[in-house]
This record gives sequence, structure tokens and C-alpha cells, in this order.
Amino acid sequence: MTPAAAAPDLPADWRDLFALTKPRVMTLVVFTGLCGLLAAPVAMNPVLAFASVLCIALGAGGAGALNQWYEADLDAQMRRTSARPLPAGRMSRQTALHFAVGLSIFSVILMDLAANHLAAAILAVSILFYVLIYTVWLKRRTPQNIVIGGAAGAFPPLIGWAAATGEIALLPVLLFLLIFLWTPPHFWALSLFVRSDYAAAGVPMLPVVAGAQATRRQVALYSLPMAACAVAPWMLGLTGPIYGVAAAALSAFFVFLAFAVLANKATEPASMGPEKRLFAFSIAYLFLLFGALVVDRFAAPLLHG
Repeated sequence: MTPAAAAPDLPADWRDLFALTKPRVMTLVVFTGLCGLLAAPVAMNPVLAFASVLCIALGAGGAGALNQWYEADLDAQMRRTSARPLPAGRMSRQTALHFAVGLSIFSVILMDLAANHLAAAILAVSILFYVLIYTVWLKRRTPQNIVIGGAAGAFPPLIGWAAATGEIALLPVLLFLLIFLWTPPHFWALSLFVRSDYAAAGVPMLPVVAGAQATRRQVALYSLPMAACAVAPWMLGLTGPIYGVAAAALSAFFVFLAFAVLANKATEPASMGPEKRLFAFSIAYLFLLFGALVVDRFAAPLLHG
């Protein structure tokens, strides 16, 4: 009997419930959603804006919890995830499922009340996409899982913008595409130095089925359209020079790191090799880029006097 199956039917500790929501992943999701809301050309009521961002956090947490509920067997086989609440036997699967479903449904209902139908609908789609398309359908079946499934993490800027404006525009669509194209090089950089975990669990991540060098080529190739998408809002006149300069500089460095990964011929990635450097920078990249977007949005009136 696995630890997850043997979990005692006791009230779950709040720290384990919090861990189910994948808080580190949620941080970036919430930040990009907040930036999408702040970049919108309308001012939203602060209380409703806070509630909308909270809904993005709750929806992401619910989706993460559903992912861990469904993948408890995989998590138990991987060193990186074996200490999570379900594989470690600290929580019953029923508790996790009830928590995840309740959190997801509540987030969509609250978004509908706090913002509008469109934002709530996109939030619901993002949760269902992550759970049904990525987790259930793609992850165990194809090495392209993260390419298609990466769309789930790209929805927050669209949700934030829709919450503020009640509509979709070109800028948030470009932000969606940016995160969609950023996800493969970001995640493949990680999978290159934890591929033994995925191999042990039988997950067909690209480094497992195609090898390290094929994955490194894909990392470099995806960085190019990602960089183009990052600077597109500035080139199309949708943002100002603050965002434009930041996007150009940050994206150039991202591409440089991606091609350093391509140039690495080591069979096994080193602990401080280019793969790990790209993975670390890729997280900072989105935080800095979306931060520049907000600064640009609020600095524009000052620059134009």
C-alpha cells in the first residue's frame, strides 16, 4: 500500500492544504494576473481589484491541488515531489479532492460577483485547461505536454485585464502568447536537470524521450519567438519606452542563456550549469518584464506631461 493510500482520515493540517496549492507557482500566476489588471486602461475599484486578484490566486491554488490529487502516484515516484502531502501520507485523497474542487468553484463564483462574467469564464477555462487538458490528457501521453499545457499558466494577464475592462484586447493577448512561448524553455531547462525523476515515474518529458541535445535545441528555438513576442507590444505602440527597453534587454539576455544551453554538450547538466542558470533567470525574467509593464503604464502620463 502506498503512503498516499494509507493516509489517515484525520483533519488536514493547514500547512499541508496550503502546500497543495503550489504556492511558489501561484506567486508568479498572481503577479502576472495583477500586472494584467494594473496595465488595463481603466481604474478598478480597489476592493474589487483585490477580490479579483484573490480569485486568480484561489483558482490557481485549486488547479494546483487538483493536479496533486490526480498525480499523487507520480509524485510518490519522484524525489523532487515525494514529500508533498499526498505521497507522504499526511492527507487523504478525499480531503484533497474536496478542498481542490471547493476552492476552484468558489474562485469562479467570487470572480463573477467581484468583476464580470468574462473574467470568471476565462478563470474557469484556465482551471479546466490545466486539470483536464494538461494533467489528465497530455502529461502522461506526449513529450509536447508542456507546449500545449503551458497555455494554462498564460491566462492570468488575460483574466486580470478582463476583470478591469470586461473585454479582451491585443495587449493581453500578446502577454498570453509571451507566457505560452516562455513556458517550454523555462520548464525544459528544469526538466534537463531532473530528468531522472521523470524517467523513474514514466513521464514522457522531452529530455526523457528525445535526449538532452534535442531538448537544448528546442529551448534555444522557443526563446526566439518568445523574445519577439515580448518586444511586440512596444513595436506596435501598445506600451511606452520603459517597457520596450526592459523587454529588449531582458529578452536578449534570455536568448543568450538559451543558446548557452544549446552550446552545452555535457551528458548530464552540472549543478551550476547553463540549464540551471536559464531556469533561475526565466523566473526573474517574467517578474521584471511584467513589473516594467506596470511601471510603464503609470509613468506614461508623467512622461507626456
